[in-house]
Amino acid sequence: MAQPLSDILVLDFSTLLPGPLATLMLAEAGAEVVKLERPGTGEDARHTAPKIDGVSIGYAILNRGKKSIALDLKAEGAVESLRPLIEKADVLVEQFRPGVMDRLGLGYEAVRAINPGIVYCSITSYGQTGPKRDFAGHDLNYVGDAGILSLSRGPDEQPTMPFALVADIGGGSYPAVLNILLALRERDRTGQGAHLDIAMAEGAFVFAYWAHAKGVVAGEPIGNGADRLTGGLARYRLYSAADGRQIAVAALEEKFWQTFCDVIGLRAELRDDIADPQASTAEVARLLATHPASYWESLLAEADCCCTVVKTPAEAASDDHFAKRGIYGRQVRIGERRVPALPLPIAPAFRALPSCDEAAPDLARDNRYFGLPDP
Repeated sequence: MAQPLSDILVLDFSTLLPGPLATLMLAEAGAEVVKLERPGTGEDARHTAPKIDGVSIGYAILNRGKKSIALDLKAEGAVESLRPLIEKADVLVEQFRPGVMDRLGLGYEAVRAINPGIVYCSITSYGQTGPKRDFAGHDLNYVGDAGILSLSRGPDEQPTMPFALVADIGGGSYPAVLNILLALRERDRTGQGAHLDIAMAEGAFVFAYWAHAKGVVAGEPIGNGADRLTGGLARYRLYSAADGRQIAVAALEEKFWQTFCDVIGLRAELRDDIADPQASTAEVARLLATHPASYWESLLAEADCCCTVVKTPAEAASDDHFAKRGIYGRQVRIGERRVPALPLPIAPAFRALPSCDEAAPDLARDNRYFGLPDP
């Protein structure tokens, strides 16, 4: 059975994470992705550690199964040499600051003049318009500007860094894929392409929908680590066991909370964690600290009360549940080694059969295939 995007050609001008992850997901659903890189060094991610046989693992897992061409976009005739690819392309993804592609002669209007049906996706920090459109930034800046970093940043003397690249992936990669697919569906009806303006900072807002409801719409204050979902209640926060491992207590619903309290033996007068959240929290912390995480893990699992031991990435990867789900069933070839591929949220029915031969392309490997000179 053909994959959903097996007839889609994607030109990928993006680098690092947001764009490459988006095009990886398109490739996983069958699209042919052609990655355009600068001659000589390629994109910066090729040089990031850790490496296997001199190849960046991060680059390899984000760019497996793609093609690579290298071209100096500032060189005379470079844009014209890309014309045959642009004419055939269905999607173009770029991640430069606003205006850069225009200066190169590859802005949306120039590309649309060649191919009116192209879906042109621009991923930027703050969007194509507005006072911040030219600002540089990274994930930490975007989640800070979106107001969500303030919700749970740890103590003032030792702020806690976010555990994930929420804006890069959730505000960049995912919205890019979503809107590309919507634009392709619209093109099926109208024959016309679109210019998609994906702003990573804007895409981060949705991850704290409850903060929007409470802090923006209702106008109620939200303190750092003091709200229902950020540690303000004893029933939804992290606790240390006797061995230093963390217990994730997420017993939000009353039935789960009461079950959890029964497991640890919390006194009846402290079970109302709204009346005196500090007292309830302190006693839960004391009780959980009396035994190592291994002691609590089996008891909490049997109780089924939304409380679990926090796993390391390596522990999560070896979890029998995820193994049986097959999320690490795909591999990436890096040199002579084969390593687990990055799990992607693409339904198995839309993906190709797992292959042990997928690798990230060598720089400029496909120049001749597309009729381009060697760099």
